[in-house]
Amino acid sequence: MGPTTVNGLPAHVLFVHFVVVLVPLAALLLILSACWPAARRRLGVLTPAVALVALVLVPLTTHAGEWLEHHTARDPLVRAHAHLGDTLLYWSAAVFVVSAVSWAVQQDRFRARLTGWARRAVTGRGVTVTVAVLAVLVAVGSVVQVYRIGDSGAKAVWHDQSTAATAPR
Repeated sequence: MGPTTVNGLPAHVLFVHFVVVLVPLAALLLILSACWPAARRRLGVLTPAVALVALVLVPLTTHAGEWLEHHTARDPLVRAHAHLGDTLLYWSAAVFVVSAVSWAVQQDRFRARLTGWARRAVTGRGVTVTVAVLAVLVAVGSVVQVYRIGDSGAKAVWHDQSTAATAPR
């Protein structure tokens, strides 16, 4: 599916840095675009583009993480981290879909193709509010999940070192 090592290092360790930056960035751009019309006009297609890049990187990162998991000693903390990591794909997909919908319903070309009730529904305030609420929910959820995954990964990596560092000499 993707590279598992880069210059001899586990690719997961490198990819995770992109995900930790891009998923929250996509979430922030989504909230700005959905809730602030001036930001929506300025950001345009950038919001769904960043969300798409983050969405593509998530399975690459989890694939590299699964490879790393199979090449390390069995550890319940690593398994818990991997399980949490698998859930980020759903959150990232939701951020992308909501950002794409938010962008599309604001496009005159999209609105021009609609007729009757569909055009009235898309141009109504209800759609704008619904998209904004969904945007906040999926954005906050994705950032919380990134934090939870990162926290579990740090615990999995450092749990042996932290007990050794606090042990009396």
